[in-house]
Amino acid sequence: MPNILIVDDSRTMRQLLCFSAKRVPGAKIIEATDGADALKKLSTEKIDIILTDINMPIMDGYELVSLVRKHKLYKDIPIIMITTRGAQEDEQNALTIGANAYLTKPVQAHDLIRLVQIYISE
Repeated sequence: MPNILIVDDSRTMRQLLCFSAKRVPGAKIIEATDGADALKKLSTEKIDIILTDINMPIMDGYELVSLVRKHKLYKDIPIIMITTRGAQEDEQNALTIGANAYLTKPVQAHDLIRLVQIYISE
């Protein structure tokens, strides 16, 4: 039963991602509004995978990924970045700092579900 942390400052986007992620069998969805909120959730919940936006107030997705990768308890949690930034350099930057995968919005539900299932089964 995977615990999926969805991090996005847009309530609408979180709802769309939750709708898709709930199609992963047995998934429990935990929501966070930005990177700082995500770190709080990580400290209180067992998280199996993180789906995060890049552009957020307080703490963006890049900073969140960097901090997760530096933390001994969280460093192995798979992270999928989901963003409107479609440039190759943005994707390369995300992967370089430690994201496992990169999806551009609008996200196709089947692509998201496939990636989540790949990373939670590893």
